[in-house]
Amino acid sequence: MGYFKWAIILTFWVLFGSFLHYTLPQHDIARITETDVRRIDPGENRWFWAQADVGSDGTLANRDVFFISTVRDNGRVMVYRNEDTGWGWPPYFKFDTSNLQAEAADLRSTSAAPQWVVIKHYGWRNEFFTIFPNAISVRPVDGPDVQIIPWINIVILTTLAALFWAVWVRWRRFRIARIDPVLEDVEEGFDAVGDGIARRRSGFRRWLDSWKSK
Repeated sequence: MGYFKWAIILTFWVLFGSFLHYTLPQHDIARITETDVRRIDPGENRWFWAQADVGSDGTLANRDVFFISTVRDNGRVMVYRNEDTGWGWPPYFKFDTSNLQAEAADLRSTSAAPQWVVIKHYGWRNEFFTIFPNAISVRPVDGPDVQIIPWINIVILTTLAALFWAVWVRWRRFRIARIDPVLEDVEEGFDAVGDGIARRRSGFRRWLDSWKSK
């Protein structure tokens, strides 16, 4: 029973951590090499695509999606999608997809004359399932070694930690004051019943032994 309990707890925290890692903003420093538009027909991975641009027909089976191709300082390639989030989840309230695409196109550069940018995004990149992170904003920086402090993540994670701590403390106090005494009473009741049954069995055996000896 203890293994089952810890398996549930571990599964919960893994799923919760994955949810936060996917949803919270991340920052990549890279060089934009290309911006383009592709016709996308979401399939089994449709959960990892945002909605159609706000104001457009969201009932179409396929649609055009902006993409931003980049290269990092270590030479690794990263491709981002550029979609509106609108009023949906995650709550970035992004409505400026076209403007962001124009900004990204203006910041394109070559390896000979690199223009480094910080790309704020959320989501994951998975080539097997064709999943792309969604770019939220783009801004130029002086170089690839610029230090980015994720203030939003720090505030959100600190708030969540404080909330979980407050809930755990209150639950612990409630358990000690209300639940543990009830469980102790129930346990004492079972022990009393067990002792009574044991005494009855002992008396019954003595009675049988007395008959056997006659």
